[in-house]
Amino acid sequence: MVMNPGAFDNVLELLIRSGRSLPEAVMMMIPEAWHNDINMDPERKALYEYFSALMEPWDGPALVSFTDGRYLGATLDRNGLRPGRFYVTYSGRVIMASEVGVVDIPNEDVMRKGRLNPGMMLLVDFENHCIVDDDALKKQYSRAHPYGEWLNRQKIELVDVIDSVPETERIGPRIGALPQKNENKEAVGIHGILAPLKAFGYTLETLEMLLLPMAKSGVEALGSMGNDTPLAVMSNREKLAYDYFKQMFAQVTNPPIDPIREKIVTSMECMIGPEGDLSETTEHQCHRLKLEGPLLHIDEMEAIKKMNFRGWRSKVLDITYPKKYGRKGLEQTLDKLCAQAREAIHEGYTILVLSDRGFSPDRVPVSPLLAVGAVHQHLVSNLERTRIGLLVDSAEPREVHHFCTLIGFGADAICPYLAIEAIWRLQIDGKIALKDDGQPYPQEELINKYFYASNYGIMKVLAKMGISTLASYKGAQIFEALGLASEVSSKCFEGTPNRVEGATFEMLAQDALDLHELAFPSRTFPPGSADTNAVPNPGDYHWKNDGEVHLNDPFSIAKLQEAARLDSREAYKEYSRRTQELNKSCTLRGMLKFREIPVRIPLDEVEPASEIVKRFCTGAMSYGSISWEAHTTLAKAMNIMRGKSNTGEGGEQPSRMEPLADGSMNPMMSAIKQVASGRFGVSIYYLTNSIELQIKMAQGAKPGEGGELPGHKVIGDIAVTRHSTAGVGLISPPPHHDIFPLKILHN
Repeated sequence: MVMNPGAFDNVLELLIRSGRSLPEAVMMMIPEAWHNDINMDPERKALYEYFSALMEPWDGPALVSFTDGRYLGATLDRNGLRPGRFYVTYSGRVIMASEVGVVDIPNEDVMRKGRLNPGMMLLVDFENHCIVDDDALKKQYSRAHPYGEWLNRQKIELVDVIDSVPETERIGPRIGALPQKNENKEAVGIHGILAPLKAFGYTLETLEMLLLPMAKSGVEALGSMGNDTPLAVMSNREKLAYDYFKQMFAQVTNPPIDPIREKIVTSMECMIGPEGDLSETTEHQCHRLKLEGPLLHIDEMEAIKKMNFRGWRSKVLDITYPKKYGRKGLEQTLDKLCAQAREAIHEGYTILVLSDRGFSPDRVPVSPLLAVGAVHQHLVSNLERTRIGLLVDSAEPREVHHFCTLIGFGADAICPYLAIEAIWRLQIDGKIALKDDGQPYPQEELINKYFYASNYGIMKVLAKMGISTLASYKGAQIFEALGLASEVSSKCFEGTPNRVEGATFEMLAQDALDLHELAFPSRTFPPGSADTNAVPNPGDYHWKNDGEVHLNDPFSIAKLQEAARLDSREAYKEYSRRTQELNKSCTLRGMLKFREIPVRIPLDEVEPASEIVKRFCTGAMSYGSISWEAHTTLAKAMNIMRGKSNTGEGGEQPSRMEPLADGSMNPMMSAIKQVASGRFGVSIYYLTNSIELQIKMAQGAKPGEGGELPGHKVIGDIAVTRHSTAGVGLISPPPHHDIFPLKILHN
């Protein structure tokens, strides 16, 4: 749950009115980072784990002060990124502020001074006239009940659920063509599951550019460019529900965190299933299922489906519908799922599994995102969401954004069974190299790498909102919808910002039906045709002549190059015309028009163009992400116009900052020097040769990761300029709370 001051106050008051003391309630809402702390007292760790079964952390960089008349205190979040300094004086005062020096205090009056550490609580007890020691306070509450014993008796581990189900029942059904004895290799490779891949929108790029790198190396593939394809609502091709959502981004007042440097405080662990009563402190409150992460292997999901363990039972809800229902089938199925979910709760089930394994030539799958959103919202509105766990068993999700949206809109865990199956079959096809000993990698190892890469990708997304734990992100709906009709938003994603209308249930259903037709065509194609023997390749990442529209296509780029090389005004006009056409197909801004006004403003009343262009600035594109020629040309152009070019975070060669022989400014010097955590080419010479300094808050300026440079681009002069090692990939972490506006103007 993300920190929200208003809601935080309300929940804190609820906990206090239910009988908890103020310090205990604050510790419960803003716990320390206990998951990875091997030095923490086991009793204190048990206390926090017990609290995690009752409530997810209220996460996000924060310094919170509180009082109820008896206690006055302050605490830092688990990251400790907010500054909090305090003095205790001999004259009996306790002074705390964000920095030292806010109040003048004579040195001889200072008895003790310090700073709040991550998770630390500074507490003044007016009744006992003392400052409560943080360690003593935590020890007092951790020993109030036998939390460790309660957890040992009540907490359910996933391995226990798996062991409770016979091994033969944990083998998930294979999809597509089943390998038979002496069957040829092609039938058991990717070609054996072409129909499912097509039905769920997989493409050649999905397999080779997303899944393969994760299965091979355990990391997400890095790309250097942004997304220049049309918004989902503007595309003429079939789109999945995930494509209509954009992840929100932390603002300066609640900045992102760095998942690399802050790994010690992050956690993907979650407690799922029916929740207890916040007003009680009893053993049964921690009777929940613990998951180490949100992604489940096929055998784990099959065990959960069939479990009958310590009072826990699961029910599988089919999220497919007969093809004959047509475009009306989607909304009808969602209504049916909502009714079935409530019925399952009343029948005593503790886990719901939304599964599309029932898809077939006659049955169309519902997007699990729509299914999860509808069921989650329906149960929330009926005050029953905390009575059940909600899992997804689907072929559709396969990449980080898919997992994030599912979790963000209410899913507790996901089994991406088709992605798992595809990785197995890609190995059969020889797409994954053999080990050094000539043997193939074990399937389990490949899937573990895929899960590891996906989990790390999810954590990076969480970090962009300043969130450290998956439990805090789950159900938080930190997305903005773009191009969904109100009927879809209100039913499946209530409360999500949605400023632009668009796709209705019938339109989304039509996309699903089109993909289903692609997988199970009603007409016969000639033998050997690409329509039957290959995974589609619409060119989402790489431009294709018959594929998805891209804002940067070969014709427009060729015309731009022609205009630059030949100084051709005609070629530039062609480039401009083509770009305008593509803008209309790809972006909302391309659809805007200038409104004609009846009154014309005389030109002599308008600021001259020579003055207007002085306010022009380039984007912060660093040397290395773009070439030396492009970087210097932008600087020259801006200096001629007396505008400002921006170095980006890649530094700038000292030679470009050296004045000319006559003492004038070098025309290749960028006026704006960017600083990202004081790294990448930042030096005194760099800083002093600036007209303006720009502090980079965090990544995300372009769609995708942002702020990363693949190792193969860190070469030669680029590496020297950035003061880095050639061949080593670079990422600029956010500078956390060291964010402040800074501008230096030369005389």
